[in-house]
Amino acid sequence: MRAGLADPVLDAQRVFRGVLEAMAHPGRVVALAGAPQPPAPLGPGAAAICLTLLDYETPLWVAPAGRETHVLDYLRFHCGAPIVGDPADAAFALVPAAGELPPLEAFAQGSDEYPDRSATLIVEVAGLLEGGGRRLTGPGIDGERRLDARGVPERLWPMLQQNRACFPRGVDLLLVAGASVAALPRTTFVEA
Repeated sequence: MRAGLADPVLDAQRVFRGVLEAMAHPGRVVALAGAPQPPAPLGPGAAAICLTLLDYETPLWVAPAGRETHVLDYLRFHCGAPIVGDPADAAFALVPAAGELPPLEAFAQGSDEYPDRSATLIVEVAGLLEGGGRRLTGPGIDGERRLDARGVPERLWPMLQQNRACFPRGVDLLLVAGASVAALPRTTFVEA
């Protein structure tokens, strides 16, 4: 079994602050300090987020690329999160290969009364670069921000526009490359 966070308390606090920073400033690439070296194909940033945000009460859906026994054992051991078979039953989803991302409507969308009952998707991508790529606007962005998310399927961008149109319902995305994260919450307008 591979090790989790070296200092579970302090590293989890650092990762949590990094995720909050990314969510508060959509499209900003934030380095996650203290990321572990998990079993492949799970990347260090995605593992750090899982070990920080998931517990035994947090249903997790894992895309096919991450359903290898050693990855599921690692997540169960370090997080205790129950693995669910249906994306609609998950509070979090882990997609180690962005190309395997199902339609966003497959996940819990919340409701107008309870938008917090939606899913958060952790999607691993090939790279994250600020300053180029898609134009982002909305809450937490001063004017506009540009984000180049390498390795995401082209179908993601129209799905994000549809996701935004469902506000206050919809999912939030954490794009992860290595030990860096950029958030695309449902409040963000994404250029197609």
